[in-house]
Amino acid sequence: NKGRVIVYGTSITQGGCAARPGMAFTNILSRRINREFINLGFSGSGRGEPEVAEALASIAHPGLFVLDYEANCVSNEKLRETMPVFIGILRSAHPQTPILVISKIRYARELHDDAQLAARLERLKFQKSLVLKLRRLGDRKIFFQDGSNFLGKDFDECAVDGAHPTDLGFLRIADGMEPAIRKSLKK
Repeated sequence: NKGRVIVYGTSITQGGCAARPGMAFTNILSRRINREFINLGFSGSGRGEPEVAEALASIAHPGLFVLDYEANCVSNEKLRETMPVFIGILRSAHPQTPILVISKIRYARELHDDAQLAARLERLKFQKSLVLKLRRLGDRKIFFQDGSNFLGKDFDECAVDGAHPTDLGFLRIADGMEPAIRKSLKK
């Protein structure tokens, strides 16, 4: 085992609305990268609780942790509160295992709701700055990727409900995430 890719996130991570399980982005990536992916996507419940971080940290043979739970945080404050603690728990248990933080995909409602767009941009800025801060403090195995570009310019056409991707959306997420996952695994 080269190390498992452990992906923690939301219903999107879970594969909600994929036509079949193999179309979840984690399964697409597992086939492409030829590694075991552990999909810990929780519909509405991927909120970054410390108990969940401890459970993730107890999984044997991690090769990479991917954190993609922004969309389930009920507020920007909740993300600011949970993410540093979550990362700290993983890092304490696995000081050499890469961690990749992914910001959420764009939702169609951002086209008509400036507050939604502003909230996503604030969360994106926070996650990116947190990763940069941790890197400046010496953690060279933590990375950030902006997920808002995964679906492309026609992002609003890639979801069944404006948020949960279709198979096309999952394929685009896999395409967008693959280079960062491969790079993180090499580091």
